[in-house]
Amino acid sequence: MKECLEQAKKKCLALGLKPTSRLIVVSIARQLLGFYQNDILIKSYVVSTSLRPPSNVKDSLGTPRGLHEIAEKIGADAPPGIVFKGRVSLGKHFSELDEELQAKNLITTRILWLNGLEAGVNAGGNVDTHDRYIYIHGTNHEERLGTPSTAGCVHLSNLDLIELFEQVRTHDIVWIED
Repeated sequence: MKECLEQAKKKCLALGLKPTSRLIVVSIARQLLGFYQNDILIKSYVVSTSLRPPSNVKDSLGTPRGLHEIAEKIGADAPPGIVFKGRVSLGKHFSELDEELQAKNLITTRILWLNGLEAGVNAGGNVDTHDRYIYIHGTNHEERLGTPSTAGCVHLSNLDLIELFEQVRTHDIVWIED
């Protein structure tokens, strides 16, 4: 994943942005997320990305590629497995919901809401990552991690997400590539 880190840094420089000391790299092909600090891989996490092909287009349900930043961190101190709807905690663990809801991919534990940084690629118009509500978040289906299974977001295990959430800050760079 080191080559992904270098690509992210090159893209930052091409856009006139200074790479942040903390950087997240998501590999759709590998279904992995790497968390780097000062160019050192701190930890690699197994994720799930979209069941559909990668796409930056609204309503495609694909995981968007390119350079992003963490726009908002939501859910600090929420218990693992708590369900969010509209970025607000329902106050219930996913196991407390009926079977029909549990069958869905729920947003659990924490939310890292992404904002695209590349105009016309993942920012603005019908390719805007933030307007598409693309998050890195926990899941009630941890058994699916490592395989594509989402509707565009990046899913982590609930405990891995808590660990990552505590280490990142808003405006940290997120690079997503095939």
